[in-house]
Amino acid sequence: MSRPVFPQGNSNVAADDGDSLNFCSTCAFSQACLAQGMNKGDLLQLHVLVEHVGPFHPGDHVFRKGDPFDAIAAVRAGTVKTYLVDRDGHERVLGFHLPGEVIGLDAIDDERYPCNAVALDTVALCRFSFPRMAELAARLPGLQQQLFRLLSRDIGAAMRLAGDWSADQRMAAFLLGLSQRLAMRGFSPRRFQLTMARTDIGNYLRLAPETVSRVLKRFQDEGLVVVDRREVELSDVARLEALAEPVLRV
Repeated sequence: MSRPVFPQGNSNVAADDGDSLNFCSTCAFSQACLAQGMNKGDLLQLHVLVEHVGPFHPGDHVFRKGDPFDAIAAVRAGTVKTYLVDRDGHERVLGFHLPGEVIGLDAIDDERYPCNAVALDTVALCRFSFPRMAELAARLPGLQQQLFRLLSRDIGAAMRLAGDWSADQRMAAFLLGLSQRLAMRGFSPRRFQLTMARTDIGNYLRLAPETVSRVLKRFQDEGLVVVDRREVELSDVARLEALAEPVLRV
């Protein structure tokens, strides 16, 4: 098997102020590490390898199923899609990973990546050596808790999609989920880009692409959202929350 493609060198498309010594403000690990008084410089002194890698261009794979696992990566900029291909050649979208979120945690058990990860737009990553990160987590309870939190979040998202929900409920939950995740990283929770194609959204939500377009149009007609190509503005969050409530409470 080939090793994961993690190009070397700093990216010029970083989302914010991170550099070789400072965490990006969106980083999934910054809060846990900074709470322990550690920045990237301290991690380097502890031999925890932290590398800015990229850019990956649309369609470039960060890793493929079966590649050896030795690193997790935090998205610095762009969106990464994870997916599997079944025996019949059909793609199944597993998730979309936004700036500040982590990919590769599901490879810990088998020590090989269990899925594919591909850039949907121009993507930059921070690569963390997992063996070193695991050693550090054993010494820093806050970092260990954050790793567990990230794992449980992925499991929770998969469980929510398994329910027998309507197309409207699934779409409302998806939009609110994006909104909440972006807000956690300091981005606008009300107005954002859908960086993924309608076909990918439909695949992820287990809906036909035409259903995705139809639901978004109906939401717009009913004043819940404003859609302009890939840009979405949430106009009536309360009504979206009422629709999505059964899904989000799982």
